[in-house]
Amino acid sequence: MESWGPGRHYSSGRHTHEAAQGAGPRLLSRIGGIRPQFLIALVTVLGLITAGAVYGTIQARGPADAGAAPAASVSAPAGSAGAADPLSAAGSSGSGGTPTAAPPSPTPAAVAPPEPAIGPALDAEINAVIQANSGYQVGVALIDVADGAVHEYGVKTKFVAASTGKILAAAAYYHLVETGKASLGTPMGASTAGQQIRQMVQQSNNDSWALILAAVGHKGLTNYAASLGIPYDRTVNTLTPAEMARTLSELYSGRLLNAANTAQLLSYMQQTNYETLIPAAAPADVSVFHKYGLLNGNLHDASILVQGDRAYAFVVYTLGRDAEAARARVFHELTSTVAAGLF
Repeated sequence: MESWGPGRHYSSGRHTHEAAQGAGPRLLSRIGGIRPQFLIALVTVLGLITAGAVYGTIQARGPADAGAAPAASVSAPAGSAGAADPLSAAGSSGSGGTPTAAPPSPTPAAVAPPEPAIGPALDAEINAVIQANSGYQVGVALIDVADGAVHEYGVKTKFVAASTGKILAAAAYYHLVETGKASLGTPMGASTAGQQIRQMVQQSNNDSWALILAAVGHKGLTNYAASLGIPYDRTVNTLTPAEMARTLSELYSGRLLNAANTAQLLSYMQQTNYETLIPAAAPADVSVFHKYGLLNGNLHDASILVQGDRAYAFVVYTLGRDAEAARARVFHELTSTVAAGLF
């Protein structure tokens, strides 16, 4: 005991005095006659007795009665450092002091990815419409602009593109403008190049088409189409439905032309001189940008259907011998089917 030194002995003596204040008058009257060593031993014994009593009370009352929070009300942020709650960090203790593992955190339920809009169900419905109209050659292409995947139905080979090929000619001229080789303000015919493009697309004017083709040039148009992955010969003007759909998808997505020229060309593809095919059957809340084609039994409509942030290139090419009005029914059936499946 003497080896502690005076400083520590003084500190222990003060602590003994504070602890003894609640021991009663008799104990206070006898403290002065007790040697320090015995006084320290007495305080130690009293401390052990008190601790045992408290421990027994806690065991009898349980941890919740002793002030411990219920496990269900305790949570700690994932990955937090510092004062972590014992129930979440090391588990609660049983009466024997052995840590009990905390229950594992519930695993979030797996969320299945949404079904793609263009899937087996819609594929089957489109094919059913084509099969029900087997008196015609019908080719359909459908692309979700968001992913660019091409879905083809019916005839997949080339048709005479008729006036739908005017979109490719317009894009080729805009490309010359964007590369500094042409201008929309260049005098052309009785107006300007820009006005000729508008007449070619909105009114399907063949004289305007001839002027634009001359400005682009046969080789220029062939090379431009090739840059899009499309083998194209203006002298025969043939395209597959998928090639036309890819052109429209690239146009609407902004990968074909800059924003201003994209918006201008799309504006010409609304309220055209021939709205009786796809536009006539599209829902009122779906915007339609399109170009129809009609030549020697070929009746086509190449469109972009838009509702909110969803856009789809939808192309129908047909070849037959009957009147246009009778064949319009095929376009209407296909448009209604596609719109119901996509919107």
